[in-house]
Amino acid sequence: MNMMFKKRIDVSATDTLIGEGSVFEGKIKSKASLRIEGQLVGDIETEGDVTIGESGKAQSNIHARNVIIAGTVRGNVTARGTLTLTGTGQLYGNTSAGSLIISEGAVFQGTSKMESKKAAAANEPADASKDSGAGSKYPHGGYGPTAALSANSTD
Repeated sequence: MNMMFKKRIDVSATDTLIGEGSVFEGKIKSKASLRIEGQLVGDIETEGDVTIGESGKAQSNIHARNVIIAGTVRGNVTARGTLTLTGTGQLYGNTSAGSLIISEGAVFQGTSKMESKKAAAANEPADASKDSGAGSKYPHGGYGPTAALSANSTD
């Protein structure tokens, strides 16, 4: 293979865009990042980031490094790093993430599971004995209202 044509993929840059007014049906596998401004029906697996824009709608299970939702997602989301729901974001499904940020105005209906980044990367459950919440003023082991929201989202 001629190494002259092989280039390194920058997973932090948006490589694929599904634009507003476009509809895509099928599974997407990518090494780079993806942005959805249109509609997607099908699963997403990427080593990079996934951004669902304000006009974006995805009926999809998403597996990515970081996920930002400003539009609507119906499906489960696994983020090895951070899942961010902006003030316009809506997630109807379960999530597993190393870090969860939910802005005021966002909608989240489902359950959340917080994992250490190491466990999330290996897709294995975190060792619950390491985070017993001892010394925390919150019964779920968190240290503030955001932690309370993510830990008690099973209601």
